[in-house]
Amino acid sequence: MPRLSYLKALNRALADELAADGSVFVLGEDVRVAASHLTAGLLDRFGPDRVLDTPLSEQAFTSFATGAALAGMRPVIEFQIPSLLFLTFEQIANQAHKFSLMTGGQCRVPVTYVVTGSGSRSGWAGQHSDHPYSLFAHVGLKTVAPATPGDAYGLLRAAIHDDDPVVFFAPAGALGVRADVDHAHLAPVPLGVGAVARPGTDVTVVAVGHLVHDALAVAEELAGEVSVEVFDPRTLHPFDWAGLSASVARTGRLVVFDDSNRSCGMAAEIIASVLERQPLLAPPARVTRPDGAVLPYAEALDRAVQPSREQLRAAIGRLLIERLPRPAAVSGAP
Repeated sequence: MPRLSYLKALNRALADELAADGSVFVLGEDVRVAASHLTAGLLDRFGPDRVLDTPLSEQAFTSFATGAALAGMRPVIEFQIPSLLFLTFEQIANQAHKFSLMTGGQCRVPVTYVVTGSGSRSGWAGQHSDHPYSLFAHVGLKTVAPATPGDAYGLLRAAIHDDDPVVFFAPAGALGVRADVDHAHLAPVPLGVGAVARPGTDVTVVAVGHLVHDALAVAEELAGEVSVEVFDPRTLHPFDWAGLSASVARTGRLVVFDDSNRSCGMAAEIIASVLERQPLLAPPARVTRPDGAVLPYAEALDRAVQPSREQLRAAIGRLLIERLPRPAAVSGAP
């Protein structure tokens, strides 16, 4: 079975949509030379009328895409730096998102905003390492953060098909992930449907984006002691509350593993929404970036700010302390 990388899956999904639908086009900065490799080969295949390089004016071309969508096109914008979403937040959240709502559904704005490499990349520092998916989920925009190549392919195609704007976060930590994929079975993945990445009975770990792979690794490490169920939401808004509730009903315990800042983040929302729906056997836990975190340039400090496997193991241990072996006493310790 062929191996498919996450980034190549995005490229393939975009090419398949361009081939299938003449109203789809892609625009952004340096997309013709495929600076991030998302658009590799697309200029030669589809031509300059459908692969558009834009000036360095994100607010302008984001508004242009809204107009094109209102006129019947399906634009796909690539943002190569996640902080550009802060610059274009008004155009996305206050304009594109609200046209359909304010016209009673008479207007459609099918724009897909792809952030290639959201979150931390080594040495990208404070202004290039944000992962602001909670902002878009908060205002009600359809928001996705796939973890695997198959889901990256399927959710991008579903996002482009959707008649509403969709913000697509492709985590930097997932771009190099490869998986055995049968290309004949690649297909759109419905928005709003999560997946159990690993079944378990003792604790549910909700992991967002690339952290799914870290959660799976921790679950495997603890397999002899704790049965960890890993739930991958895939879509952050609309969220698959039914799927998560079924998981938590099986385990009775919840940890959320979320690469965004702690206050007002996805982890807090997930925990609050679960507690509104069902009781738990132990207080829930969240493993996130710290409050107000800005990632430093130095690699060691960058890694120290990010949620880690060690923190996840500790959080699971606190929920199941009676099930885990206690650490051996350290000689000379008080």
